[in-house]
Amino acid sequence: MQQSKSDVWVGLFVLIGAAALVFLALQSANLLSLSFQQTYQVSARFDNIGGLKPKAAVRSAGVVVGRVESITFDDKTFQASVNLALEKQYTFPKDSSLKILTSGLLGDQYIGIEAGADEAHLVAGDRIISTQSAVVLENLIGQFLYNKAEDGGSSAPAPKKQ
Repeated sequence: MQQSKSDVWVGLFVLIGAAALVFLALQSANLLSLSFQQTYQVSARFDNIGGLKPKAAVRSAGVVVGRVESITFDDKTFQASVNLALEKQYTFPKDSSLKILTSGLLGDQYIGIEAGADEAHLVAGDRIISTQSAVVLENLIGQFLYNKAEDGGSSAPAPKKQ
């Protein structure tokens, strides 16, 4: 009987540990967001969202103030329409701007909010007009290589010193 009780306790401990590992894995992969704060929805359009995904963080001054709710493609404007769920405790002026940023050199992408100076604040259903698309690393490398090739091909060789 004593061995049976200890087996139950060990089994229970292992199950709790496994559940904790699954919770941490989902939380760190940004697949699980437990927030009980009330939110309001705003939207924005971007020319290029890069690798932005639903549930990505929305940050202002490094503080998470919301999450990306959904991402759709608007076939009339040929832009990505991004819906954001911002926590009600954080209010931003209507002329705030959004940027798609990357944490680290090759990390996850998130949306950064820069507060404007307007007296009126964003409310549910508003659209943020001022947006800056994601910087695509491949495009930057391509521009750099193109500029280097252009510089090398058009300049005359330097005269030799004697």
